[in-house]
Amino acid sequence: MSLFSQTFFQHRYAAHKAFHMNRFWEKFFHIFAYLTQGSSYMSPRAYGIMHRMHHAYTDTEKDPHSPAFSQNVFAMMWRTRRVYLDIVGDKSDVEDRFLKGVPEWPAFDRWAGSAWSRLLWVGIYTMIFVLWASSPWLFLLLPIVITMGAVHGAIINWFAHKYGYNNFAVKNTSRNLFHLDVFMLGESYHNNHHKRPSAVNFGFRWHELDPVYPVIRLLAWMRIIRMNKLQPVEAH
Repeated sequence: MSLFSQTFFQHRYAAHKAFHMNRFWEKFFHIFAYLTQGSSYMSPRAYGIMHRMHHAYTDTEKDPHSPAFSQNVFAMMWRTRRVYLDIVGDKSDVEDRFLKGVPEWPAFDRWAGSAWSRLLWVGIYTMIFVLWASSPWLFLLLPIVITMGAVHGAIINWFAHKYGYNNFAVKNTSRNLFHLDVFMLGESYHNNHHKRPSAVNFGFRWHELDPVYPVIRLLAWMRIIRMNKLQPVEAH
């Protein structure tokens, strides 16, 4: 559910406007993202800005998370964190083109991204493990649960720029990490995404299942969101 919120709300909606929703549902998914991401909640506004920067400056020094400018995955994660916090704290000069249409709820984001909120969620997660962990070994998973959002980002932003296959010729190192992506909910079709950033379906070939796409179509059928039209693109 943490990853669903990230790919559906922060990524496809906040960063790329692959579909539209009204203010009520925007705030609903703000809260939903907070409840599912907990201690690793990411401001949709800051995420949207940072991800637009990634697409504009992919594999350059201005890219917030490029393996080309970090010695290892942890250094890249730390660099990404600094860029994210500068955006949240209004400490960086953000170009106007990255600000258009990003969802904003400053009061909510101040609480959801605060140290007190994150510590509260760490306490909740720890209590869940204390009450229901069937083995002490399971506590090794606790740090991953606490940093789940960063783990998601590291897998795609590091490995999907190093390993995998290409459907499209693009001017960057993006690759499709898995042929069938059920674990990353379509996010690992990174080469597809860099070719068609605003596509609501991250899959392209017949075997590239995007598990979030049917959910998006259902939400559109329920009139919770409104879909955009996308021009067809050929692989080469």
